[in-house]
Amino acid sequence: MQKEVKKYPTLAQFVSETREKLGLSQTGLAKRCNLTIDEIANIESGVELFLSSTVRQKLAKGLKTSLGEVKIYEKNEDFHFTNQGKADIDELKNLILENEGNKGFVLLCPVCRNKLITRVAKMYDLEDNLMLHPKARCSKCPFQIT
Repeated sequence: MQKEVKKYPTLAQFVSETREKLGLSQTGLAKRCNLTIDEIANIESGVELFLSSTVRQKLAKGLKTSLGEVKIYEKNEDFHFTNQGKADIDELKNLILENEGNKGFVLLCPVCRNKLITRVAKMYDLEDNLMLHPKARCSKCPFQIT
């Protein structure tokens, strides 16, 4: 069994330096990966530490690398919550929805007690009904609500 070796300290640095080696701008990589420039910028600035499988696949293809190589740079801890913990997550989701736009409202991470960065994603279902999805990520640890 071969040991994984990290060449870069972060996902952001890996993506940025690999993109530059390919001679691509952020816009060029976004087009090649079929991702938005904002998604690429968020990954390269360290805002996105965890990628969905779809984004990971597109990024690996655009960077001409393997899924495994992209994945080793992601922070990838699984949190297992009890039923009470799951209820707490649902409560956090409701608080995010209720306080959307309230700049003074701060939520704390249930894992490390640091500040959660929150937002509400607005999406439409197949019948064109607005759906609100609360999202959050910890400013320090890998915890996130997607």
